[in-house]
Amino acid sequence: MECVFIAVGILCMLAISALRQDAPSGLDAALGQGLEAVYEWSFRLGPGFVVGVGNGLIPGWLMYRSKLVPRGLAIFGLIGGPLIIISGILVLFDVIEGSGPVQGLMTIPEAFWELSLGIYLAVKGFRPSSPVLRDLGARSAPVA
Repeated sequence: MECVFIAVGILCMLAISALRQDAPSGLDAALGQGLEAVYEWSFRLGPGFVVGVGNGLIPGWLMYRSKLVPRGLAIFGLIGGPLIIISGILVLFDVIEGSGPVQGLMTIPEAFWELSLGIYLAVKGFRPSSPVLRDLGARSAPVA
């Protein structure tokens, strides 16, 4: 979902550049301001808010419950996701500055979660002792 929001923002910027070349001068200002507003909101909601749900909370909860990765690692997703959501809400209501130091500090656990999850899975893979994998192996075993 984060990528969808970013793509919408990029499309708005491309549309603004096309407007500057093709539209009549009175119309391009109004359309350009509207597209710029969509661009701003897409970047406030996508990386600033949706990422907390889609990259933090949901995978963090799934990894925590399934025990496919160490629980200590999954906790970073469960902490980082809500922090990103809170920082996104604070930016939306102009309580803190977007891309400022407070928001930067609040994104550290989420960034650590995303980085460490990728590295852990690339190096070690899912934990074979996970109940999910044990149950799957028991169900797929041939019956005599």
